[in-house]
Amino acid sequence: MAIAAFEGWNDAAEAASGVVSHLGITWQSTPIAAIDPDDFYDFQVNRPVIEVNDGKAERLVWPTTRLSLARTSSTGLERDIVLVHGVEPNMRWRGFTEELISGLTELGVEMVIVAGALLADSPHTRPVPVTVSGSQSPMTREGSLETSDYKGSSGIVGVLQYSLNAADIPAVTLWASVPHYVAQAPSPKATLALLRSVEDVLDVTLPMADLPEEARAWERGVDELASQDSDVAEYVRTLEEAKDATDLPEASGDAIAREFERYLRRRNTGDPGEV
Repeated sequence: MAIAAFEGWNDAAEAASGVVSHLGITWQSTPIAAIDPDDFYDFQVNRPVIEVNDGKAERLVWPTTRLSLARTSSTGLERDIVLVHGVEPNMRWRGFTEELISGLTELGVEMVIVAGALLADSPHTRPVPVTVSGSQSPMTREGSLETSDYKGSSGIVGVLQYSLNAADIPAVTLWASVPHYVAQAPSPKATLALLRSVEDVLDVTLPMADLPEEARAWERGVDELASQDSDVAEYVRTLEEAKDATDLPEASGDAIAREFERYLRRRNTGDPGEV
């Protein structure tokens, strides 16, 4: 099993890369591999980062894609998880995906969840919408997540999902819709929504740590900023009305039953609830 995310075009407000970063920290993952960046990155676009202390260059970090191994025996998962945290490459995407998939195959990865985030006309006061594509999970087939219909430009996330499918490796891509008027990073509410969607795909409980409270604090902060600008406040109300009107048909018995089942699965885990 692997969970992947890439900084850049696929990562609005760093919500997707925040998923892998969060899991890497909470699971204390161990670095195991990195893709050689020379063939895939333009260093004038994605520049390396240097650390200088007392006039001495002590560290140089190149933009690339790194793999780490997370021990997850306490989560209900029966196997360890490979975390893939990358920067969207600037060139040779086919070669990049082939090298990454080859590495995942050597590690015995049999399924990949890829997280992405995009800017959308979504109000910050409502649950962050998450759509799924390339479903290979019973949870998604049961309708717990909304499926995606899309035709248009793709980032490395879409290319990787297509390449995984071509390699007969089950792949699920989760997309969070980040309110475009608060696109600054980080967006803990969007990261939290993606993590909870990963939970639904895997049917396990993941460590959330302080993310629920950070998400609530983020929403309160945006509320305060919106209240200071009448035009923004009115725009948010317009988005809320449109969202509520669209979601009204979903208040069906089946939808309520699914949410109740989700609550029952989480009731003894300490999950503080939806944000």
